[in-house]
Amino acid sequence: MTRAEIGALGEQLAVDHLTSLGMTVLARNWRCRWGELDVIAAEKCHDAVVFVEVKTRTTTEFGGVEEAVTPEKLRRLRRLASLWLADQNTRWPGVRIDVIGVRLGARQPELVHLKGIG
Repeated sequence: MTRAEIGALGEQLAVDHLTSLGMTVLARNWRCRWGELDVIAAEKCHDAVVFVEVKTRTTTEFGGVEEAVTPEKLRRLRRLASLWLADQNTRWPGVRIDVIGVRLGARQPELVHLKGIG
């Protein structure tokens, strides 16, 4: 599999996980000149919009999910989230940034969902 295919598979698994939690996906791969948001979802039970960074790995060689989002990456995600929010007609009482790590192994994928990272 290519890196793009691995990333797309991980993102689809993350979307499947979010929808299984009752969330509605509002956008995927939202882009602007400053970057991209992987998944934007609505959590109806809390009237919250959730910006989800998806990290897909085939090994643990480069660390886990906790190491994948650096303070600089978090600042970039916050900026992108605020740009997306500014462009919306809907106002959200809650806003959250999550990270979903997907590890593709020999058997079945492992998924780690970290909520409210910053």
